[in-house]
Amino acid sequence: MPTVRIAAMADVHVSKTSQGALAPILAQVADRADVLLLCGDLTDYGSAEEGRVLVKELATLRMPIIAVLGNHDFEMGHPQELVAQLRDAGVVVLDGESHEVQGIGFAGIKGFAGGFGRSTLGSWGETGIKAFVKEAVDETLKLETALARLRTRQKVALLHYSPVRATVEGEPLEIFPWLGCGRHEEPLLRYKVSAVFHGHAHNGCPEGKLSNGAPVYNVAMPLLKKRFPEQLPVRFLEIDPDVGGDADSEPRYEGPERRRGVGDPAPARDTTAGNGVAAH
Repeated sequence: MPTVRIAAMADVHVSKTSQGALAPILAQVADRADVLLLCGDLTDYGSAEEGRVLVKELATLRMPIIAVLGNHDFEMGHPQELVAQLRDAGVVVLDGESHEVQGIGFAGIKGFAGGFGRSTLGSWGETGIKAFVKEAVDETLKLETALARLRTRQKVALLHYSPVRATVEGEPLEIFPWLGCGRHEEPLLRYKVSAVFHGHAHNGCPEGKLSNGAPVYNVAMPLLKKRFPEQLPVRFLEIDPDVGGDADSEPRYEGPERRRGVGDPAPARDTTAGNGVAAH
Protein backbone atom coordinates (compact mmCIF):
# COMPACT_ATOMS: atom_id res chain seq x y z
CA MET A 1 0.00 0.00 0.00
CA PRO A 2 1.47 3.43 -0.94
CA THR A 3 2.46 6.13 1.51
CA VAL A 4 -0.50 8.24 2.67
CA ARG A 5 -0.05 12.01 2.53
CA ILE A 6 -1.83 13.84 5.35
CA ALA A 7 -2.53 17.58 5.56
CA ALA A 8 -3.62 19.01 8.92
CA MET A 9 -4.86 22.44 9.93
CA ALA A 10 -6.88 23.99 12.76
CA ASP A 11 -8.44 27.25 13.90
CA VAL A 12 -9.52 28.38 10.47
CA HIS A 13 -12.31 30.39 12.19
CA VAL A 14 -14.59 30.70 9.18
CA SER A 15 -16.99 33.64 9.51
CA LYS A 16 -19.98 34.64 7.40
CA THR A 17 -17.66 36.88 5.36
CA SER A 18 -14.93 34.28 4.79
CA GLN A 19 -16.07 33.02 1.40
CA GLY A 20 -12.99 32.39 -0.73
CA ALA A 21 -10.45 32.92 2.05
CA LEU A 22 -9.45 29.27 2.22
CA ALA A 23 -9.46 28.64 -1.53
CA PRO A 24 -5.74 29.37 -2.18
CA ILE A 25 -4.72 27.13 0.71
CA LEU A 26 -7.06 24.28 -0.18
CA ALA A 27 -5.92 24.35 -3.80
CA GLN A 28 -2.38 23.52 -2.68
CA VAL A 29 -3.62 20.95 -0.19
CA ALA A 30 -5.43 19.18 -3.03
CA ASP A 31 -2.13 18.81 -4.91
CA ARG A 32 -0.09 17.65 -1.93
CA ALA A 33 -2.29 15.43 0.24
CA ASP A 34 -4.55 12.39 0.18
CA VAL A 35 -6.54 13.29 3.30
CA LEU A 36 -7.23 16.54 5.18
CA LEU A 37 -7.56 16.77 8.96
CA LEU A 38 -9.36 19.74 10.54
CA CYS A 39 -8.60 20.08 14.24
CA GLY A 40 -11.36 22.30 15.56
CA ASP A 41 -12.44 25.94 15.67
CA LEU A 42 -13.71 25.52 12.16
CA THR A 43 -15.98 28.55 12.66
CA ASP A 44 -16.05 31.68 14.80
CA TYR A 45 -19.36 31.03 16.55
CA GLY A 46 -20.71 27.72 15.27
CA SER A 47 -23.59 29.35 13.42
CA ALA A 48 -25.47 27.75 10.54
CA GLU A 49 -24.44 30.62 8.26
CA GLU A 50 -20.78 30.05 9.04
CA GLY A 51 -21.30 26.35 8.49
CA ARG A 52 -22.66 27.01 5.00
CA VAL A 53 -19.61 29.10 4.13
CA LEU A 54 -17.28 26.41 5.48
CA VAL A 55 -18.99 23.63 3.56
CA LYS A 56 -18.82 25.66 0.34
CA GLU A 57 -15.09 26.21 0.88
CA LEU A 58 -14.43 22.51 1.46
CA ALA A 59 -16.52 21.47 -1.54
CA THR A 60 -13.56 22.19 -3.84
CA LEU A 61 -11.65 19.23 -2.38
CA ARG A 62 -11.97 15.72 -3.74
CA MET A 63 -10.37 13.87 -0.89
CA PRO A 64 -11.43 12.46 2.49
CA ILE A 65 -11.82 15.17 5.14
CA ILE A 66 -11.80 14.26 8.83
CA ALA A 67 -12.66 16.84 11.48
CA VAL A 68 -13.24 17.46 15.16
CA LEU A 69 -14.95 20.50 16.62
CA GLY A 70 -13.32 23.17 18.78
CA ASN A 71 -14.58 25.41 21.57
CA HIS A 72 -15.60 28.19 19.13
CA ASP A 73 -17.86 25.74 17.31
CA PHE A 74 -19.89 25.38 20.53
CA GLU A 75 -20.46 29.11 21.12
CA MET A 76 -24.00 29.26 19.68
CA GLY A 77 -25.04 26.25 21.74
CA HIS A 78 -26.05 23.92 18.90
CA PRO A 79 -22.87 22.22 17.63
CA GLN A 80 -24.94 19.28 16.39
CA GLU A 81 -26.26 21.50 13.59
CA LEU A 82 -22.76 22.28 12.39
CA VAL A 83 -21.89 18.58 12.59
CA ALA A 84 -24.95 17.75 10.48
CA GLN A 85 -23.96 20.32 7.85
CA LEU A 86 -20.46 18.88 7.62
CA ARG A 87 -21.59 15.27 7.50
CA ASP A 88 -24.15 16.08 4.81
CA ALA A 89 -21.24 17.47 2.79
CA GLY A 90 -19.26 14.24 3.21
CA VAL A 91 -16.94 15.38 6.02
CA VAL A 92 -16.23 12.73 8.66
CA VAL A 93 -16.71 14.42 12.04
CA LEU A 94 -15.25 12.48 14.96
CA ASP A 95 -16.36 12.77 18.58
CA GLY A 96 -15.01 9.63 20.19
CA GLU A 97 -15.24 7.66 16.96
CA SER A 98 -12.59 6.28 14.62
CA HIS A 99 -12.19 6.20 10.86
CA GLU A 100 -9.80 4.52 8.44
CA VAL A 101 -8.35 5.96 5.24
CA GLN A 102 -6.04 3.91 3.03
CA GLY A 103 -4.87 1.75 5.91
CA ILE A 104 -4.29 4.60 8.38
CA GLY A 105 -6.52 4.72 11.47
CA PHE A 106 -7.77 8.08 12.75
CA ALA A 107 -9.29 8.73 16.18
CA GLY A 108 -10.69 12.10 17.18
CA ILE A 109 -12.14 14.11 20.05
CA LYS A 110 -12.50 17.79 20.85
CA GLY A 111 -10.71 17.31 24.15
CA PHE A 112 -10.92 19.68 27.08
CA ALA A 113 -8.96 21.81 29.51
CA GLY A 114 -7.51 21.00 32.92
CA GLY A 115 -3.75 21.47 32.86
CA PHE A 116 -0.73 19.23 32.62
CA GLY A 117 1.46 17.07 34.84
CA ARG A 118 1.41 17.86 38.54
CA SER A 119 -0.70 20.94 37.79
CA THR A 120 -3.61 18.93 36.35
CA LEU A 121 -6.82 19.89 38.11
CA GLY A 122 -8.11 17.15 40.40
CA SER A 123 -11.71 16.17 41.11
CA TRP A 124 -12.07 17.45 44.66
CA GLY A 125 -14.15 20.07 46.41
CA GLU A 126 -17.00 21.97 44.87
CA THR A 127 -19.52 20.40 42.51
CA GLY A 128 -18.45 22.79 39.75
CA ILE A 129 -14.83 21.65 39.99
CA LYS A 130 -15.89 18.01 39.86
CA ALA A 131 -18.05 18.67 36.81
CA PHE A 132 -15.16 20.44 35.07
CA VAL A 133 -12.79 17.55 35.70
CA LYS A 134 -15.43 15.04 34.63
CA GLU A 135 -15.62 16.75 31.24
CA ALA A 136 -11.90 16.18 30.72
CA VAL A 137 -12.13 12.59 31.95
CA ASP A 138 -15.10 11.88 29.67
CA GLU A 139 -13.23 13.25 26.66
CA THR A 140 -10.25 11.06 27.55
CA LEU A 141 -12.47 7.98 27.75
CA LYS A 142 -13.94 8.81 24.34
CA LEU A 143 -10.44 9.01 22.89
CA GLU A 144 -9.54 5.67 24.45
CA THR A 145 -12.67 4.07 22.99
CA ALA A 146 -11.91 5.44 19.53
CA LEU A 147 -8.32 4.23 19.58
CA ALA A 148 -9.34 0.80 20.87
CA ARG A 149 -11.52 0.26 17.81
CA LEU A 150 -8.64 0.72 15.39
CA ARG A 151 -6.85 -2.33 14.02
CA THR A 152 -4.43 -0.49 11.76
CA ARG A 153 -0.67 -0.53 12.27
CA GLN A 154 -0.51 3.25 12.14
CA LYS A 155 -2.84 5.34 14.30
CA VAL A 156 -3.23 9.12 14.17
CA ALA A 157 -5.13 11.20 16.73
CA LEU A 158 -6.72 14.59 16.16
CA LEU A 159 -7.93 16.84 18.97
CA HIS A 160 -8.60 20.51 19.43
CA TYR A 161 -7.10 20.86 22.91
CA SER A 162 -3.49 19.83 23.44
CA PRO A 163 -2.60 16.60 25.27
CA VAL A 164 0.88 17.90 26.21
CA ARG A 165 2.35 21.05 27.67
CA ALA A 166 5.14 21.32 25.07
CA THR A 167 2.92 22.63 22.26
CA VAL A 168 1.31 25.35 24.38
CA GLU A 169 4.68 26.77 25.43
CA GLY A 170 4.81 30.38 24.28
CA GLU A 171 1.34 31.19 25.56
CA PRO A 172 0.99 33.11 28.85
CA LEU A 173 1.70 30.69 31.68
CA GLU A 174 -1.53 31.68 33.42
CA ILE A 175 -3.68 30.21 30.64
CA PHE A 176 -1.87 26.88 30.20
CA PRO A 177 -4.63 25.00 32.08
CA TRP A 178 -7.23 26.26 29.58
CA LEU A 179 -5.30 25.10 26.51
CA GLY A 180 -5.32 21.37 27.07
CA CYS A 181 -5.23 18.47 29.47
CA GLY A 182 -2.51 15.94 30.21
CA ARG A 183 -5.16 13.31 30.94
CA HIS A 184 -5.55 12.92 27.17
CA GLU A 185 -1.99 11.65 26.84
CA GLU A 186 -2.57 8.31 28.59
CA PRO A 187 -4.61 6.58 25.84
CA LEU A 188 -2.28 8.03 23.20
CA LEU A 189 0.58 6.27 24.93
CA ARG A 190 -1.32 3.04 25.53
CA TYR A 191 -2.29 2.65 21.88
CA LYS A 192 1.06 3.90 20.53
CA VAL A 193 -0.18 6.50 18.10
CA SER A 194 2.10 7.49 15.26
CA ALA A 195 1.28 11.20 15.49
CA VAL A 196 -1.06 13.66 17.19
CA PHE A 197 -2.50 16.88 15.75
CA HIS A 198 -4.29 19.65 17.65
CA GLY A 199 -4.96 23.38 17.55
CA HIS A 200 -6.32 25.97 20.03
CA ALA A 201 -2.97 27.43 21.20
CA HIS A 202 -2.50 30.28 18.72
CA ASN A 203 0.74 31.41 20.36
CA GLY A 204 2.09 28.01 21.33
CA CYS A 205 4.82 25.85 19.81
CA PRO A 206 4.40 24.02 16.48
CA GLU A 207 5.89 20.79 17.74
CA GLY A 208 6.22 18.66 20.83
CA LYS A 209 6.27 15.03 21.85
CA LEU A 210 4.40 12.57 23.98
CA SER A 211 6.44 11.11 26.81
CA ASN A 212 7.23 8.08 24.60
CA GLY A 213 8.60 10.28 21.81
CA ALA A 214 5.64 10.26 19.43
CA PRO A 215 5.32 13.63 17.65
CA VAL A 216 2.60 16.12 18.57
CA TYR A 217 1.85 18.95 16.14
CA ASN A 218 0.05 22.19 16.94
CA VAL A 219 -1.54 23.07 13.60
CA ALA A 220 -3.42 26.23 14.64
CA MET A 221 -3.43 28.36 11.50
CA PRO A 222 -2.68 31.65 13.34
CA LEU A 223 0.38 30.03 14.90
CA LEU A 224 1.72 28.63 11.63
CA LYS A 225 1.16 31.95 9.88
CA LYS A 226 3.17 33.77 12.55
CA ARG A 227 5.99 31.23 12.73
CA PHE A 228 6.27 30.58 9.00
CA PRO A 229 4.81 33.66 7.24
CA GLU A 230 6.13 32.68 3.81
CA GLN A 231 4.81 29.12 3.95
CA LEU A 232 1.46 27.39 3.70
CA PRO A 233 -0.18 27.33 7.19
CA VAL A 234 -0.69 23.58 6.98
CA ARG A 235 1.25 20.66 8.39
CA PHE A 236 1.98 17.86 5.94
CA LEU A 237 2.80 14.35 7.12
CA GLU A 238 3.51 11.18 5.17
CA ILE A 239 2.82 7.78 6.73
CA ASP A 240 3.50 4.31 5.39
CA PRO A 241 0.51 2.22 6.52
CA ASP A 242 2.45 -1.04 6.13
CA VAL A 243 5.20 -0.10 8.57
CA GLY A 244 4.50 -0.70 12.24
CA GLY A 245 4.44 2.51 14.26
CA ASP A 246 7.36 2.96 16.64
CA ALA A 247 6.88 5.92 18.94
CA ASP A 248 10.37 5.41 20.41
CA SER A 249 11.97 6.35 17.08
CA GLU A 250 12.36 9.87 15.78
CA PRO A 251 10.09 10.66 12.82
CA ARG A 252 11.68 11.18 9.43
CA TYR A 253 11.66 14.85 8.42
CA GLU A 254 12.04 16.18 4.92
CA GLY A 255 10.80 18.99 2.69
CA PRO A 256 11.42 22.71 2.24
CA GLU A 257 9.10 23.79 5.07
CA ARG A 258 11.32 22.25 7.71
CA ARG A 259 13.82 24.62 9.36
CA ARG A 260 16.60 23.64 11.71
CA GLY A 261 16.03 25.20 15.12
CA VAL A 262 12.23 25.08 15.20
CA GLY A 263 11.83 21.86 17.17
CA ASP A 264 13.80 19.80 14.63
CA PRO A 265 15.81 16.90 16.03
CA ALA A 266 18.00 16.95 12.90
CA PRO A 267 18.51 18.86 9.64
CA ALA A 268 15.75 18.62 7.04
CA ARG A 269 17.65 16.06 4.99
CA ASP A 270 18.08 13.70 7.96
CA THR A 271 16.20 10.38 7.78
CA THR A 272 15.43 8.07 10.66
CA ALA A 273 14.34 4.64 9.47
CA GLY A 274 11.88 2.32 11.13
CA ASN A 275 8.83 4.34 12.03
CA GLY A 276 7.23 4.89 8.64
CA VAL A 277 6.47 8.57 9.33
CA ALA A 278 7.79 11.56 7.43
CA ALA A 279 6.83 15.14 8.25
CA HIS A 280 7.44 18.36 6.38
